[in-house]
Amino acid sequence: MKHPEFWLAGAVESALQAGKVIRKHYLKPMKVREKGRLGLVTNADVEAEERALRVLKKCEPGFAFLSEETHSNGEKVEGQEGLWIVDPLDGTTNFVHGFPMFCVNIALQVGTRIEVAVTYHPILDELYTAIRGKGAFVNGKRMRVSKTRKMKDALLSTGFAYSARDTLSTEMSSFERLSRASRAVRRPGSAALDLAYTARGVFDGFWERNLAPWDVAAGSLLVSEAGGKVSNFTNGKFEIRGAEILATNKTLHSAILKSI
Repeated sequence: MKHPEFWLAGAVESALQAGKVIRKHYLKPMKVREKGRLGLVTNADVEAEERALRVLKKCEPGFAFLSEETHSNGEKVEGQEGLWIVDPLDGTTNFVHGFPMFCVNIALQVGTRIEVAVTYHPILDELYTAIRGKGAFVNGKRMRVSKTRKMKDALLSTGFAYSARDTLSTEMSSFERLSRASRAVRRPGSAALDLAYTARGVFDGFWERNLAPWDVAAGSLLVSEAGGKVSNFTNGKFEIRGAEILATNKTLHSAILKSI
């Protein structure tokens, strides 16, 4: 098995290459279609994914991959096999409308654990990286979660699933309770960036339901390695294929759980 730094270098190069594709297409005419109830997809998503996977396959030809647009060949890994989990463009709706909150999201699962994480914001040129046990960084600078201790001082973030029309009352109830308890709640529209910003200490906490592995795999490691806490809504173990995620600065975790 190669060293985690080798995998991280491959994931970084993959994210940067996908980012070049995204910047090329941003604010330009593009082909857009709906994936049923799963959101939008553009030619930029597809091209960015092709570029990202090309780099990753060269990095580790034997690893499987699970990616948003093709889903590919990697629902399960066992033992020491690796699984690249890729979202070439998280926040496609924002991208289509010219709202610059979107990113490339890449994680590596080895066995049952996420070992490497990369989130890249191509417009701001912000590169978020983490290796399990070695901390989290943005553009090479160590990140730490916020030190906010009181809910009334907290800035939180959340998101609603593309198909949230079915669960809107539940989503809005949580939104209202946490809006009343905190300083403010934001809904930028990219779960991957929400998690990166929580790791960085911009947000004090983030919660959302019904996300996919490629939305949360990288960000969950970023938050954990930045000193935060990640769980489900009952304070149980977070699973990347689970139905919910709560990521916080750890101090406010219990208080946010009570309001969700």
